[in-house]
Amino acid sequence: MRQRTGGGTAGQTQAGKAAWLGQLAEPVRRFLATEAGSAGLLLGATVLAVVWANSPWSGLQEALWATDASVSIAGERLEMDLEHWVNDGLMAMFFFVVGLEVRREFSVGELRDPRRAVIPIVAALGGIVVPALLYLAIAPGGEAVRGWGVVIGTDTAFMLGALALVGPRFSTQLRNFLLVFTVIDDIVAVSVIGLVYSDGIRPLPLAAMAVLCGAMALLSHLRVWRAAPYTVLGIALWLATYAAGLHGAIAGMLGGLLIEARQPEREAVENAARTFQAFRQSPLPHVGRSARLEVDRALSVNERLQVMLHPWVSYLVVPLFALVNAGVDLRGGVLGEALTSPVTWGVTVALVAGKLVGVGGGALLGCRLGLGGLPQGVGNGHVLGGAALSGIGFTVALLIAHLAFDDHPVLHDEVVVGVLLAAVLATALGWLLFWAFARFRGQVDADLPRVLNRPVEVGFDHIRGPVDARYTLVEFADFECPFCARTTGVADELRERFGDDLRYVFRHLPLTDVHPHAELAARAAVAADLQGRFWEMHDLLFRNQDQLEYEDLAGYAAAIGLDVERFLRDLASERVAARIRADVADAEASGARGTPTFFVNGRRHIGPYDAESLTRALLADPEESRRA
Repeated sequence: MRQRTGGGTAGQTQAGKAAWLGQLAEPVRRFLATEAGSAGLLLGATVLAVVWANSPWSGLQEALWATDASVSIAGERLEMDLEHWVNDGLMAMFFFVVGLEVRREFSVGELRDPRRAVIPIVAALGGIVVPALLYLAIAPGGEAVRGWGVVIGTDTAFMLGALALVGPRFSTQLRNFLLVFTVIDDIVAVSVIGLVYSDGIRPLPLAAMAVLCGAMALLSHLRVWRAAPYTVLGIALWLATYAAGLHGAIAGMLGGLLIEARQPEREAVENAARTFQAFRQSPLPHVGRSARLEVDRALSVNERLQVMLHPWVSYLVVPLFALVNAGVDLRGGVLGEALTSPVTWGVTVALVAGKLVGVGGGALLGCRLGLGGLPQGVGNGHVLGGAALSGIGFTVALLIAHLAFDDHPVLHDEVVVGVLLAAVLATALGWLLFWAFARFRGQVDADLPRVLNRPVEVGFDHIRGPVDARYTLVEFADFECPFCARTTGVADELRERFGDDLRYVFRHLPLTDVHPHAELAARAAVAADLQGRFWEMHDLLFRNQDQLEYEDLAGYAAAIGLDVERFLRDLASERVAARIRADVADAEASGARGTPTFFVNGRRHIGPYDAESLTRALLADPEESRRA
């Protein structure tokens, strides 16, 4: 939490100390908020667990996790030791968040387009099959065979944290590719836990699970926007799953998958904006509560639950899981025996080499066979480096190790040593591959372009403000995009603030897959431009986003004094279509994938696009505007 420091009668020494602590705390908070920071916390918990297990106080560790804890309601009692509360209870929350993320990817993310999903799916399948086969080839028979599931999973948090540390400086596109791959990986891992590593299944609680899943799906279908009903049903689903003899991960994943994700609707966003304006004018408690509820209503339950639960999972649940499961007592020759065990090396080789070959080879082979392509900005070396990092199995690997070898402590310890060793080697191999391909093949950043591809062209671009202004703001927008309509006010505010020092440039990026009238509206604006009325048509189109039919556009042309017959001819002309294609091609080459996307003084703006954020960005490097 952010700590507050205030004034008072404290002496200068205390004030200096408070300021020093504040200066120290802010970078720490910023670091923990990054993927590298959360992975660092997980690593710290792992090291603590191993050190504790090999210290004179190791007995305290065993006694602590063996302590029983129970919950009793109306005579019904649920009792487990702390180890099982973490592994079966809190880890259900972890997989619930995973399920939410998976559903979001299928609803509004990369997996909604099957063409983009093919290569990550091939990579995921390769990263499951190849490591499992390698493990079975190296490990001895008998009970050790049950460990094949340990090597199929990838720890997303650890992998992304390692990517932030050893990967390219800018790796957004590679990160997105790896996230889609791990979505498939997580689905398979949880399915394996349910089918292979659960106890005998009891039919009555299983039927209760089906009813509860149906209830959650119905709530989502009816777009019930409050989170409380989903929470109650989710807890009931976990209890039914536990009673059925299945692992809690199944309940978590199912619960997350059943909660729909969707883009905010324009009307809901507008309602939220109006209620916040009312709160600004009348800061009363009941008005503030109404504003908060309208914001909740505008956002899908899926995304609100992710925002609420993700910090708890990243900073508490996963580190606590590592503290419980990563502690291996290596004394008494255990480490030496583990390092000579085929089980340990089966896990290590399967995770390090198997993931590299399965994920990297699967992705590159899929591209070679024409099944799909890599994301823009991602090269073969980036894929191989990311594939190496996917050998960090950790969370899922330790969970399956616990389930597979709960009654075989020697095999369990050998597997855990293999998982820890693989995490170190996979990180080192990933760093080596990233360095080598950057050094010898020039594959540095794995990101979309960050610089405006086509400089601003006077006489071609739509420009508001002096053409030789000191600052340049370029916006790629869509006339049917509700968020673009709101940013027109931001652009007006910036022009008022900067005056003749700012030129605002509008470029077209109609998103026809989600906005069916966007292309026609863009044509109308360009057709109006041919008669010198672009900005008048621009303003009308944004004011009437819900009325963009052909007849509406003709009416707007008449309203701003255009020659309507000429306007309609131009509307259907190849010249107008080519003008829009030029902007769309420039958006593709410049890394703009959605609307609105801003380029500030020639560089793609990342982050909030409110007036204050854009003002700071504009003032950061005014000389860039000369090159924009």
